[in-house]
Amino acid sequence: MATSWDGKFFESTRGRIVTLLRRSGRTVDELARVLGLTDNGIRVHLAVLERDGIVRQRGSVRRGSGGKPAYMYELTSEAEDLFPKAYEPALGRLLDVLAERLGLEASEALLRSAGRRLVEGKTVQTDDTRARLEAAAGVLNELGGLAELEEQDGDLVIRGYSCPLSAVTPDHPEACRMAEALVTEVAGVPVHECCDRSGRPHCCFEVAPAGDVTQT
Repeated sequence: MATSWDGKFFESTRGRIVTLLRRSGRTVDELARVLGLTDNGIRVHLAVLERDGIVRQRGSVRRGSGGKPAYMYELTSEAEDLFPKAYEPALGRLLDVLAERLGLEASEALLRSAGRRLVEGKTVQTDDTRARLEAAAGVLNELGGLAELEEQDGDLVIRGYSCPLSAVTPDHPEACRMAEALVTEVAGVPVHECCDRSGRPHCCFEVAPAGDVTQT
């Protein structure tokens, strides 16, 4: 499946089909009439979109008293995630306002609280620290990151190869405190973020030394 769409895609025939199906499910005949194409032409494009996991069949409808039922097509739930989202600029502006109104310290405290809220109800039924850290890495991956638990010089480190908040962390390092609190909550041990926010941001969370607990 494609990882993102841009304006050029939506100007293409497949992009126009995706836009129509985002509004409602349609049959091949309905798509052909709107786009001025033959039914076979539409089927070729739908086959590619189905292969890529963007479109799926959803039941069928019967038109009139005769003829075969026509399949309905709709977007998959995964396809919806590929549409451009406004969260990146909106989150950046929100962090600007928080820092201006509350100050950096209070803003970080608020973000830590939000990080803990993100994992409410995600309990890990084990006392094994490694297993809990692996679960914390899994939560980061659920949020769009790519993180793995690694051992470095005898210490356990959650190292990210992608950051779910990469659009804002270069200008707002305090956003990493939210992820830090999230990891601490799931892992059940205090961690320190050591994220790389230069270039393409990467997450990094080290288990804090015994007795070194971050105040939140």
